[in-house]
Amino acid sequence: MQPGRRKALKFLAGAPLLPLGAASTAGLLSACGGSSSSAPVVAPAASFVSAAFAAMAAPDLSTPAKMATTTVASALNVTLSDNSTVSYKLSYQPFFTTGDLVDDGKGGKILAGGYFDINNKPIMDKSVAGKERQFFSDSPDGTSLITVANANVAGVKGKPVFAVVQFEYTTRNQAEAGIDGGSTYGTLPSPIAVLTLDQDQSTGKLSLVKYHNVDTSSVKGLWITCGASLSPWGTHLSSEEYEPDAFTIASNTMFAAYSTNLYGDASKANPYHYGHLPEVTVNPDGTGSIKKHYCMGRISHELIQVMPDNRTALMGDDATNGGLFAFVADKEKDLSSGTLYVAKFDAGLSTDPAAAGAKVNWIKLGSATSAEIETLANTLKPTDIMTVSTTDPKDTSFTKIYFNNGVQWVKLKPGMEKAAAFLETHRYAALVGGSMAFTKMEGTTVNIKDKIAYSALQNVQNSMVTNDKAWDPNANISIPVRLKAGMVLAHTLTGGLKDTAGGAINSEWMPASSKTLLAGEDIAADALGNLANADKIANPDNLKFSEKLRTLFIGEDSGQHVNNFVWAYNVDTKTLSRLVSMPAGAEATGLSVADDINGWTYITSNFQHPGDWDSTLHAKVKATLDPLVRANYKDRFAAAVGYLTADATSVKLGKV
Repeated sequence: MQPGRRKALKFLAGAPLLPLGAASTAGLLSACGGSSSSAPVVAPAASFVSAAFAAMAAPDLSTPAKMATTTVASALNVTLSDNSTVSYKLSYQPFFTTGDLVDDGKGGKILAGGYFDINNKPIMDKSVAGKERQFFSDSPDGTSLITVANANVAGVKGKPVFAVVQFEYTTRNQAEAGIDGGSTYGTLPSPIAVLTLDQDQSTGKLSLVKYHNVDTSSVKGLWITCGASLSPWGTHLSSEEYEPDAFTIASNTMFAAYSTNLYGDASKANPYHYGHLPEVTVNPDGTGSIKKHYCMGRISHELIQVMPDNRTALMGDDATNGGLFAFVADKEKDLSSGTLYVAKFDAGLSTDPAAAGAKVNWIKLGSATSAEIETLANTLKPTDIMTVSTTDPKDTSFTKIYFNNGVQWVKLKPGMEKAAAFLETHRYAALVGGSMAFTKMEGTTVNIKDKIAYSALQNVQNSMVTNDKAWDPNANISIPVRLKAGMVLAHTLTGGLKDTAGGAINSEWMPASSKTLLAGEDIAADALGNLANADKIANPDNLKFSEKLRTLFIGEDSGQHVNNFVWAYNVDTKTLSRLVSMPAGAEATGLSVADDINGWTYITSNFQHPGDWDSTLHAKVKATLDPLVRANYKDRFAAAVGYLTADATSVKLGKV
């Protein structure tokens, strides 16, 4: 904790708050007359001891306006070393809603969340004649707050702070304005932006000064960027989920539309260029550069966590028949070469937090550099790597695997182990015996002090459930009854492990066992329409852990809560608190926590596709809420990028 002289905690900016954990200062003697005997003694400053969140209730139809926007009615209560407490009422502050025209730092304007092709030209929505306009996303997602040495951006009056924000997809074009869902999912190359934020040094408030769209042409565009994390060395680790299946690409109309929008050519995009891990570096002038790491497995990357060793990356896999993966880099702070592993679980994993859990073993898939795998991606066709059949070939040289919610039979071509490990990672991991049985393992984060990592399972169904068509009995994941509300896993981390072939794993931060930390609860529809207990998590997605607050933050991607929530779970007190309610039909995204940026602490939180109505879940609220959501968010084409803050009238700097 940083030394300081003020009591309490500066938290969640936007309003004056107090410094986290200021260390007690010894009494100081006045130098007056050189005598200390009569000098006044300055009392030690009270230091931060703990923090607890006071939960808010879920909004309901008695206040429909609160269900149709981002609603915060929670508080942060801080306990100090002198036994005093300070309470902060929380609120939400957006930087922008997508579709806004914001400053580009060059004297002009740029469309927030706007889409661009490989030549950085705007991609236009021409679905309604005479109303052509640039596509913009209604689905902002992964966000990282970053500081850069020697940063200097015109217009910043305080100190510059940067936010990297990626945009996963957009749900509709203009012709589909009146319907739920749409045809544009996955058909547009995901934009990613660097925001320059002006941090007011007297209040901690963050204000948008500049929006820079990152040029992704050098990495051949981005495919469905979802969750993200901040690396220990200060870069933004992005994602590309639901990697396009190279074996069925000829019939994949979504990928053809993506290629057309990116290149102007339906056949030019190569599926092996997508499903990797992009990394964004922010420059001192508020611009950004990007690279892709081809050596971290071609899986449904969601939100990875690099451990404090600067080398070990733990990766969930947002897929059905997905796995838990780890990558150990050859060098610190460099993800361009290393070794890829997939987990093989022993029996014992359960949805019950009281259960002991299961041992985790690790299968080495291979070692490679990003450059050599990119070369293979450029030159190989899927049939060069393996033969795949969706029906039993009655040939013992083929191996039956469970893949993408079904069964396939595969046969590896001679000498193609490395290509398969890094370009056909799902199939190869199943082929060598990995536990490819998870459903939508999403965000991953780490509790460094306790050496525990957490992974979100959005749901527990299909491949995880005994005797389901996608269930592999050899994967050792066997849940008797599905749990659609999902759960959060806790992985105990350790060193000195060996892989299943006996090779040493060069990491002190590998999961050795896993158990359930928190679980949701499926219910029959309640009075509002919720299909999961509204006072428990449902479909956890984004996860971030705060070391100082000892709190695991959980964002929902729920098809079972009418409003999705952001939760805070204190790992010491075991208290779960609802912090934020998102607009009905929206997913909570963009969750990140910065414990200390120039003495201030921030939680970012975005949301996606407000008013994306489900005919069952939202049957009781849609008629009331749809006009309100449309009025708030550009006829449901927009969503917000922002952060939690304290109520501007609750605290004034210095009055502690």
